[in-house]
Amino acid sequence: MKKRRVAVLDYSVYLIVRLIVCLMQALSIERSYALARVLARIAYRLDARHRKVADQNLILAYGAELDAAGRDRIIKGVYEHFFMVLMEILHIPRKLRPTTWRKYVTLVNYEPVLNGLLDGGPMIMLTGHFGNWEMAGYLFGAFGFPTDSVARALDNPYLDRFLRSFRERTGQRLIPKKGGYDDMLRVLREGGVLSFLADQDAGQNGMYVDFFGRPASTHKAIALLAIEHEAPIVVGYARRVGDRFHYEVGCELVARPDELTGTAADAQLLTQRFTSAIERIVRRDPEQYLWLHRRWKHQPKPKKPRAVAPHPSHVKESTIAQESSFAR
Repeated sequence: MKKRRVAVLDYSVYLIVRLIVCLMQALSIERSYALARVLARIAYRLDARHRKVADQNLILAYGAELDAAGRDRIIKGVYEHFFMVLMEILHIPRKLRPTTWRKYVTLVNYEPVLNGLLDGGPMIMLTGHFGNWEMAGYLFGAFGFPTDSVARALDNPYLDRFLRSFRERTGQRLIPKKGGYDDMLRVLREGGVLSFLADQDAGQNGMYVDFFGRPASTHKAIALLAIEHEAPIVVGYARRVGDRFHYEVGCELVARPDELTGTAADAQLLTQRFTSAIERIVRRDPEQYLWLHRRWKHQPKPKKPRAVAPHPSHVKESTIAQESSFAR
């Protein structure tokens, strides 16, 4: 009976979301933006928990560079940007097509990525919760280069299928973050393109690299997969330009495993390189980064103090005692 009630609730939420989506898609993009700004102001006032998280993150990232007023300005911009992105996602299928994308997208430093896609072979594409991260995957699919994106499945199965259908409309495929490792290996072995959001906290046992001058737990599997399959890592972004539906889609970094040292430190070096690239992207437009998630949730455990070396006489006594016990 309990499962029945949960299923009914999930389906009810799904129907409400579908109704809202239909209403939003009936609006022009300009009216959608106007509504997004209203919703952003409401969310900023009501969502005290995430507002506090964002403020703490900005203190950790910028320190004395930003005063309270500067942080507040960025946080308000984050809410507005996030709600505008939600509206854009609803309009993307109608606007981004092979014949119309030039009206809405400017490509920057795309040649290394295009050459890699045309040459074939495995590739790993990364971005962060910056700009419109959903647009990049949709755009590559529209260009005829569908990617396999690693993403966490939604708890609501009906909403999960709805979002999956949107993402897969241009051939993009989804791999569940949990339990999808074999599929990730298959994509790279077949010379496909695997994409990740690479700025999420990886827990206490993640690989710690520098992000805005502070250790950030990062998933080590990305670098390990790149090294094992000799797949270049491409860090890209989709940055809104102005207050309209126009984006700069560009490549910030191409990191090739064959440029590494061939030592055990390669995974750490590669992880730091792509994390630093994401930081450079964020610094250019901090209002377009999702500061609402706890990027520095986990920190390295403090190292245990080294044991004090025993006095030589104690070592000698201990050795004698051991030898005596072996003799017995």
